[in-house]
Amino acid sequence: MAMKSIRWIPVFLLAAALPVATQAKSDAVAKQVATANAHAGMALGAADLKMAHAHLHHVINCLAGPSGAGYDAQEENPCKGMGQGAIVDAKGDQAAETRLREALDQAEHGTKATTLADAHADAQRVMTSLQAK
Repeated sequence: MAMKSIRWIPVFLLAAALPVATQAKSDAVAKQVATANAHAGMALGAADLKMAHAHLHHVINCLAGPSGAGYDAQEENPCKGMGQGAIVDAKGDQAAETRLREALDQAEHGTKATTLADAHADAQRVMTSLQAK
């Protein structure tokens, strides 16, 4: 009887660890999204197009992560060490993934903007997408 009970210990340990792993994953996503949102705000407040583009690249790097499409190693990654990229870390949460991909698309669009007003508009759209629940 004792041997049968012992066999279940790994199952119980795994079941107990899953909420902790899920919480750590959601904390990583939250930190990366907050950082991306801050950089979208910096892009929105940028005084010139070059700076707006730079901050939108930072948003992309936070959302995509080093192994994601659109990641640019030539640009800063303010989310380095926070996770694998918000989109990667949100895997399995369809609503979050959709919202983050939308923000990524908007940030990428903003990096191609030819006027500061257009870059600001895209930065505002990024912020709106990142703040939506």
